[in-house]
Amino acid sequence: MKIAIASFTRNGCVWNQKLCAALKKHSCEGYALEKYGKEAGIPAIAPSLPAWTERMFQEMDAILFIGACGIAVRSIAPYVKSKKTDPAVLCMDEQGKFVISLLSGHIGGANELTEEVAAVTGAVPVITTATDVNHKFAVDVFAVKNHCEICEMELAKEAAALLVDGKTVGFCSRFPVEGTKPEELIPEEAAKPSMGICITTSEEDSPYERTLHLIPKVITVGIGCKKNTPAGRIEEKVLAALAAAGISPKAVRQAASIDLKAQEPGILQLVEKYGWQYRTFSAEELETAEGEFTPSPFVKKITGIDNVCERSAVLAGGRLIKKKKAADGVTVALAAADWRAVF
Repeated sequence: MKIAIASFTRNGCVWNQKLCAALKKHSCEGYALEKYGKEAGIPAIAPSLPAWTERMFQEMDAILFIGACGIAVRSIAPYVKSKKTDPAVLCMDEQGKFVISLLSGHIGGANELTEEVAAVTGAVPVITTATDVNHKFAVDVFAVKNHCEICEMELAKEAAALLVDGKTVGFCSRFPVEGTKPEELIPEEAAKPSMGICITTSEEDSPYERTLHLIPKVITVGIGCKKNTPAGRIEEKVLAALAAAGISPKAVRQAASIDLKAQEPGILQLVEKYGWQYRTFSAEELETAEGEFTPSPFVKKITGIDNVCERSAVLAGGRLIKKKKAADGVTVALAAADWRAVF
């Protein structure tokens, strides 16, 4: 995580430096009130605390305020938007007695980071999320750890409320599952409750009356196209291929192609729009992909390899699940990674 640590007193600066040094698996940046920061060699919170906080909300995964809770709450209040996007926010008193998870405890990782800070400082970790204090399954924590998209946040809240109340929630997965499933999650083959969780790549896969879809990012889209093909046309063909396979765009982790297309404007615009990674391979690398692919003499003449989209999808993402579909100068193929859910 990228963590910003803000301190407002001389002793807070001591903790600031200790935490920046101790939280080695993270990338920490310390900031302090100017008059104390100068003494400790810590950059100033500038140009003002509100402006600094706004910037940290955009740039950081987590913010730790070393000072009064009131300072933290007033600082972040104008910038809080959504538990899906807000960074983790913590507050620790300047004596290091208590460290509190204030915001984005589950999805943002504030609860887990609170435990880490407490382990370094000896502070008492204060975590108030209901599923944690009741030792119940938390769907948002599970989703984050398994790199799944939560499609219906309101249903995630409903599931949490049911579990905290001691009730059960349905559970099914279209992927293998490892670990011990909590008793409060009822398998699909048992009597179905009206509300349940389904791990799937399709938002149409709804085994329950109210289905909470958790979608793992396991799909690679292999793309081939003519030079300067408009982004809108590439997007149209990619979405059509996903729809034909019954796969949500939320299940896509990355796009792939040949290195000749590394700077193809239409593909770059597409991956930026959806937040996908983009990987490219040389013709020699594509030649090493294992499997049976649809050959094209024309593609081989242009690129030096008989197939771009299928080979790049497999090389980047695993098993080919949808052979190439060609239309209007765009070819698309889909591959799926070998993935399993873990409790």
